[in-house]
Amino acid sequence: MPEEKRARLILEDGTIYEGKSFGYDGPTSGEVVFNTAMTGYPESLTDPSYEGQILVSTYPLLGNYGVPPKDGEKGLSEYYESSSIHCRAIIAQDYSHEHSHWLAARSLGEWLKEEKIPGIHGIDTRSLTKHLREKGSMLGKIVIGDQNPDEIPFYDPNKENLVGKVSTTKIEEFGQGDKTVVLVDCGVKYNIIRCLTQRGVKVILVPWNYDFTQIPYDGLFISNGPGNPDYADETVKNIRKAIEIGKPICGICMGNQLLAKAAGASTFKLKYGHRSHNQPVRKVGTDTCFVTSQNHGFAVDTTSLSEEWEPLFINMNDGTNEGIRHKSKPFFSAQFHPEASSGPEDTESLFDDFIALL
Repeated sequence: MPEEKRARLILEDGTIYEGKSFGYDGPTSGEVVFNTAMTGYPESLTDPSYEGQILVSTYPLLGNYGVPPKDGEKGLSEYYESSSIHCRAIIAQDYSHEHSHWLAARSLGEWLKEEKIPGIHGIDTRSLTKHLREKGSMLGKIVIGDQNPDEIPFYDPNKENLVGKVSTTKIEEFGQGDKTVVLVDCGVKYNIIRCLTQRGVKVILVPWNYDFTQIPYDGLFISNGPGNPDYADETVKNIRKAIEIGKPICGICMGNQLLAKAAGASTFKLKYGHRSHNQPVRKVGTDTCFVTSQNHGFAVDTTSLSEEWEPLFINMNDGTNEGIRHKSKPFFSAQFHPEASSGPEDTESLFDDFIALL
C-alpha cells in the first residue's frame, strides 16, 4: 500500500475532519455537498453540474472498480459525462487501492492525480453528512500535510457564473436526421447528447449565451448545469424568444430552472440539494412515481409560476418542484436527470415525449 499523506477537510464553521490523501496532494476549496449514490463515481466526477464543489460520497467505499478508458467518437466519451473532472475534490470513508473490473484502465487515485484533483479517505462520512444535513451545504477547504490552512481561502462557486465557465465556446453538430434540435450547453452531460442522437435527430450544440433563434431548428433542448441560475440571464432572454416562436422546448435540471425563469418564475437555493440515484418524484395529477437520478442545489419556486404554467413533477421527500409544463403549448422540463448516467433509467421516456412533439 502506498504511503499516504495526512489530509484535512476544514469547514467554514470551523469543523475539521482528518483523513488521508489518495488523490492529488494539493490544497483546494469549494462548496461541500454529499451524494447518496452507491455507484457511478466516474460519471459524477465528470458531471459539469459539480463544478466548484467538494463531493462527499455517503457510500462507504470508492475505487473498487477503477476508472474506465477515455474513448468515443468526436470526443464524446462512452463512459464519462464530459472531457474532464469538474469536482474540486472527492471524499470517502474508505478507498480501495486495489481495483477489479473488466473495463478498468487505471485506478481512481491515478486518475485524480493526473487531473490534479484531491481525494480524501478515512473520514467519518456519516458524521460529515449529518452535519451538512443539519447545517446545510457549506464552504470547505482541503489541506494536505502540514500546510497552513490560513493560506487557502474559501471559495464560493455560487457567486460565480459557472454556466459560462463550463459551457462550450463553439457550435458543434452530432448525429443526423430529418429533425434538428438545438441543445443549449449550460454544462451538458454527454448522455443527453447520446439520448437525443439515438432517437434519430441532428443535434446542434450551442454556447450558453448564443442566440440560437437565428438558425433553423425544430425543437429546443436546455441542458443541465452548475451553480446559481441567476447568472444565466443571457440564456433566459434567448429562451423567452423561443417561447414566442412556439416550437417544442424541453429542459433538464438547470434547464428546468432557466425555462421557469423565462416564464417569469423564481428560484431558490435548497438547504443541501438533491444529489443521488434514489430521489422519488410523482407526476402531478397521478399516483405514478419514479425513482430518479439528481444533482442540483437550486429549485423552482412553484408558487411563482404564472397561470399559464403548472408543475409537472413533485419531489416526494420535500415537496419541491421537479418539473414544469405549459398548459397549452409544447414546453416542459424536468429537474431530475432522465438520461441518468449514472443512475436509474426509469424516466428516459421523456426524451421520446420530446421527440414526438417535433
